[in-house]
This record gives sequence, structure tokens and C-alpha cells, in this order.
Amino acid sequence: MLYIGVDIGGMSVKAGLVDENGKITVKSSAVTRADAPAEEIVADIAALVEKVAELGGVKVGETGGVGVGSPGSVDDAAGVIRYSCNINFVRTPFVALMRSRLGIDNVKISNDANCAALGETMFGAGRGAKNSVTVTLGTGVGTGIVVDGRLLTGNKSAGAEGGHVIIKAGGVKCGCGKRGCFEAYASATALMRQTAEAAARHPESLLAKMAAESGIDGKTAFIAAKQGDKTAKRVISNYIRYVGTGLVGFANVFYPEVFIIGGGISKEGDALIVPLRRFIKKNAYGAEFNPPIDVVAATLGNDAGIIGAAALAMAD
Repeated sequence: MLYIGVDIGGMSVKAGLVDENGKITVKSSAVTRADAPAEEIVADIAALVEKVAELGGVKVGETGGVGVGSPGSVDDAAGVIRYSCNINFVRTPFVALMRSRLGIDNVKISNDANCAALGETMFGAGRGAKNSVTVTLGTGVGTGIVVDGRLLTGNKSAGAEGGHVIIKAGGVKCGCGKRGCFEAYASATALMRQTAEAAARHPESLLAKMAAESGIDGKTAFIAAKQGDKTAKRVISNYIRYVGTGLVGFANVFYPEVFIIGGGISKEGDALIVPLRRFIKKNAYGAEFNPPIDVVAATLGNDAGIIGAAALAMAD
């Protein structure tokens, strides 16, 4: 059986035909007309779904269903996008509109971070696990929680916003307006801020030299640390502590089999993953007696949204 996964982004919408093993057989994309009326955006997405099905040699009605991942606040059960900050969706009955346009019943939607988590758990780095927490370290911090093979999203799907768990009361101001959020310390954006602050405090460091010559991104401190720069090593050590603190909090509540780390920073591999494993083992409640919690880097990359959305359609 084939399923269609749709990954809605602020700039583009991607869709793919996905088999039961999580393999994309064909995919396509279209520009997101983010400022258009919601009904027109949905029409564009429905047209893309039909195009992908046609490219795969099937009709939409011959597939097992359509799953959609959307940024913003989504009520999964009601099929409504409450609000999306980058796209003109406000209380949009997305699933009802898509069902009407496509003529099929099995259309499901969830937050894009939830879809990525489901995809990684079913077909990616967490394959075989029933309980996982996926944490994407990007511009912000996205989280998706899978318990007993199902997404855990809270009342009316308003939960699982792990990026806004407070890890330092009264701390750095987050983009959401609150202070001390996990996102304000653990995102790639936060690491860049921490790198810039350290470079300014230690202008003699290799880190400062690299920042002056090439600018700062999420890799700068890791590169300098690998070359032995003490300032960069402190930045990375503190960053690991911030990320680890958030993960330990999740571990103490959910105790997953595995944490799946996504986003560009996850490409740092063992420099990030190994110390996070140690931090959790040292700090999670009962870790010396309970089954070990693994930490792995996500593997689905840019296809996680499509595969995860299709996985949503596969779920009971």
C-alpha cells in the first residue's frame, strides 16, 4: 500500500508517495502562497497531492491515505490548524477542506515536529522503538513525543512543546516572549549567540579569530573546539549542559528508549551525541537502575517531514 505525505513549509510544500517501509517512491514540491486565502492554499496542496499520485501512476483514492505536517498550532483530532505564524492559516478546517477536494476520508494532520518524530521512530534512527523523544535543534527547538507507538500531543493537541519548557527561571528571553525556555539555550540560534558572546569576551581566542574571518554559525564553536581552542571547548561544554538538562527533564517524565536529535547540529555526531549520553546517564533519575536511554542522531534528513506525514496516515 502507498501513502502520501505532505510537509508544509513557509516557503514551499513538499509531497511524496511513500510505501509501507517508509521509502519515498516519488516526490514533488510547490511554492507556498503563504499570504493567499486559506482555501486557496489548501487547493494548491490538494493539487500537489494529485500531481504526486499521478507521477506515481496511481489515483489518490487508490492510496492508503494522506498525512500532512504543518507548522503552528494544530488540533489533530479536529483536523484544524488553529494558527501558523508564517502561513495564512487561522482556525482553518484543513482536513475537512482536503477531504472535500480529494474525495477521500483518510486525511490526517499534525504539527510538523510531531510528524518528523513519528517518521524517525517508525522508519529512521528510532526504528524498532515504541517510546521516543525527538528533539530538533534548529532556529528554535522542536520536540515530538512517541509513547507506545503513538504520538503524545496533550489536550486538544496543544502539548509536546518541549522547546518552551523552562530550564532556567528568569533566564534569557525566548522568541516566544517568556524567559528561560529550553529553546533559548539549546537551539542552533542560541549556540550562535553563546559563541558570539564568548568570542567577544576572549578576543585572543581562535574562536574569535574564526568568527571575525568567517562569521558565526552552528558549527563554528565545534570546529574551533576540535582544534583545541579552550574558549570554544567551554562554549560546547556549556551548550551540552543546556541540551542535556532539557533531555534529563524529558527522561524523568517519559523515560524513552531513545532520544533522537535532529537539526543541523546533529551532524556534529559524536562530539554532540556521546557527551549527551554521559550527561543523561549521570543525571536522569534512577538511570543506574533503569534500562539505558540511548541518544542518536536523526537519519531521515530533509525527507523526515514527508515520511513522517505518511506515517501519520498509516497509523490507526
